[in-house]
Amino acid sequence: MRAVTFQSPGQVAIEDVPEPELQRPDDAIVQVTASGVCGSDLHIYHGRVPVERGFTIGHEFVGTVLAAGPEVERVAVGERVVGCFHTACGTCVACVRGDYHRCVNGRTFGHGSKLGDLQGSQAERVLVPRANLTLRPVPEEMSDEVALFAGDVLGTGYHAIAHAGLRSGDTAAVIGLGPVGLCAVQAARAAGATQVFAIDTVPERLQMASRFGAQALHLTEGDPKRAIRAATSGLGVDVAVDAVGDPEPLALAISLARDAGVVSGIGAYAGRGEVPLGLAWLKGVTLRLGLANVIAHVDRVLAMTSAGLLDPAPIVSTHMALQDAAQAYAMYDRREALKIVLTP
Repeated sequence: MRAVTFQSPGQVAIEDVPEPELQRPDDAIVQVTASGVCGSDLHIYHGRVPVERGFTIGHEFVGTVLAAGPEVERVAVGERVVGCFHTACGTCVACVRGDYHRCVNGRTFGHGSKLGDLQGSQAERVLVPRANLTLRPVPEEMSDEVALFAGDVLGTGYHAIAHAGLRSGDTAAVIGLGPVGLCAVQAARAAGATQVFAIDTVPERLQMASRFGAQALHLTEGDPKRAIRAATSGLGVDVAVDAVGDPEPLALAISLARDAGVVSGIGAYAGRGEVPLGLAWLKGVTLRLGLANVIAHVDRVLAMTSAGLLDPAPIVSTHMALQDAAQAYAMYDRREALKIVLTP
């Protein structure tokens, strides 16, 4: 079968790879009908996340169940499903707590041997371990490209808000309006935020955030901090989300949060960096960081999407064939597309 494989930093290729085979009683095989190119895929593309040459990449997928082991009960052969970006065992200490994102036996699709040695989903077919937790049926009326978001990007944006404990009547700010940030804007509005401030430098992304009900603020052409203070009677926001994953936007989030507010960091942080811990301490800010618990949220996210409370469809900017993946990655790396959906 055909699959997108990592070759070297800045280079992916379409190669013929072995067909997946059921290995355990709770495995499933999915015929992929749509897969996404995600911002975290660029970490692999740039060589920052080590992946072996020839490894199939990608971790977002929708498709039809082709085969299932005897212990798979939540989905059936022939059913259309969406996959979460990682697996979880359901029985370890973390999973029993509901912290599936911290499963000690968890594996991430398409991230090489260091993250579970699980081949990715930018392929014609994909092996799905722990299918009862990893897969969910897609509502009949929902398109593939919309369902695709539930297993990663929309689930991550939702996690940014849920993890922060945002309540109806709160205010929020989202820094970084890539797909995750835009989904966080939607999630904040759906959770009942009365004001959502959306911060970025890309005009098209600011316009989309406005379309989703946020007050768009340009990071460098204005003064977001002053604007937010003026709009919140000098207090700052209840929840500030960093959807970028760098020290500078995290520091901005701390400065935007009110006293005893919450900063939710959902970007992929790496290495060392300086943040104003003294300010965070003085303000009594709560920092909530980490990988998104998408498995815990996927059912709720699908239900809210079906009900029209969340709608990621406008975020999809580009459709491309799987065979054009090298071009897709180059485009995405140049920020010429907001969200790319690949079809085999």
